[in-house]
Amino acid sequence: MGIIFEKIAIIGVGLIGSSIAQAARIKGLVGQINVATRREETLEEARSINVGDAYFLNAAEAVVDADLVILCVPLGALESITQTIVPHLKTGAILTDVGSVKGHVHKVLGPLVPEGIHFVPGHPMAGTEHSGPLAGFPQLFEGRWCILTPEEDVARSAVEKLVQFWRGLGSDVELMDAAHHDMVVAITSHVPHLVAYNIVGTVDDLESVSKSEVIKFSATGFRDLTRIAASDPVMWRDVFLTNRDAVLEMLGRFSEDLSVLQRAVRMGDAHALEDLFTRTRKIRRSIIDAGQETDATDFGRAHPTAED
Repeated sequence: MGIIFEKIAIIGVGLIGSSIAQAARIKGLVGQINVATRREETLEEARSINVGDAYFLNAAEAVVDADLVILCVPLGALESITQTIVPHLKTGAILTDVGSVKGHVHKVLGPLVPEGIHFVPGHPMAGTEHSGPLAGFPQLFEGRWCILTPEEDVARSAVEKLVQFWRGLGSDVELMDAAHHDMVVAITSHVPHLVAYNIVGTVDDLESVSKSEVIKFSATGFRDLTRIAASDPVMWRDVFLTNRDAVLEMLGRFSEDLSVLQRAVRMGDAHALEDLFTRTRKIRRSIIDAGQETDATDFGRAHPTAED
């Protein structure tokens, strides 16, 4: 595909930022990669695996002359970081992010972006339960979706350039309205995480079952939930605070359906239970057919070996 951006700046170098940098380098999509993070220890971890070409503790220095700036920080930190960097962005640069709540990003960051900067919020729908630069790997985005939510007045050329970048990283890309995006991810991602956190928390609070028994006898279903519940606490705290309305709406629907299921169990309604389980099984098969799941670790993505 060749170089798409001569210089990019990645602000925040956790799982997503590290993976973007590694994939962009391997696939030859960028000329230079600037990496910035606020902690010296994190920066040294990134340096130890050669994530970037230049390393900064000051985000404002990292974005100078960058053609693309990607904010890979928790949602709660986006506003302050944006305020810090906008005076230093070059005219014509593209500013994007990787947050999973787009309405909040538009509302908070939109007014801060100056004239001449192309603001294209994004959400790569990929990840694992791990965090930090060492958790990143270049195959993270292969076969995954990245959703972009630009406003209608953003230059189409800038949007298309970012689309090509994400496709170069291995993602399928879709453009979507920010509010619709937030409703979709509320039910496909946010509520499932909240349910996982709650179930694992309930188990942790049980007095009739010891923690050693929980660990020893965990079935596959509970193990899957603990993987989800092991996700970054700060990131998910910010997700639920910033996508509150959509999450509450979907939680209300979930609670109603759960009450129906509870009644079916109480009444011994075999037909209702089998009907529900048949419908949900079809959803699972559809997800697998679409290539969005496998039972292999990290969705079956290959990891570099010592020989690579």
